[in-house]
Amino acid sequence: MTSSTTPGLARFNTLADDEATTALHEVCASAAWGRAILSRRPYTTAEALLGASDAATAALTTQELADAMASHPPIGRPKPGDPTSSREQRGMAGATEELKAEMLELNLAYQERFGHVFLICATGATGEQMRDAVKSRIGNSPEQERGNVRTELGKINRIRLTRLVTEGE
Repeated sequence: MTSSTTPGLARFNTLADDEATTALHEVCASAAWGRAILSRRPYTTAEALLGASDAATAALTTQELADAMASHPPIGRPKPGDPTSSREQRGMAGATEELKAEMLELNLAYQERFGHVFLICATGATGEQMRDAVKSRIGNSPEQERGNVRTELGKINRIRLTRLVTEGE
């Protein structure tokens, strides 16, 4: 990231509040997170924006964290017509039918245990890496897993915000 305002960041800073809210909702479905980011505009650097995202993610309540996760599809099943989830889950695209079936089974077991979708920053991860991650995390306590989910959400939000303020540059 650069130390000065980029054209994409300047564009984000000057969006009308409703347009910025819509754009932020595409990054993270938590309205509380979006309000926190919006309230600190304008940002002088992309790093300042990412720092605000980290702080907003860390401040999410359990319910707000659940709201954020609600828009994330299960690994291996990106939302039809959603280029973001397809791009992020690219590592599952070439997976064998056996691996896809295993991920479906693991996703269901995880969701039954924790009451929410398995959340991982899938960008750049292979299907095998995602499978291994769910296998290693399914034995966590709910408290440990909330911490993991918050960390993974923070990574996803950073990637998506970076894309938001650098697209078209």
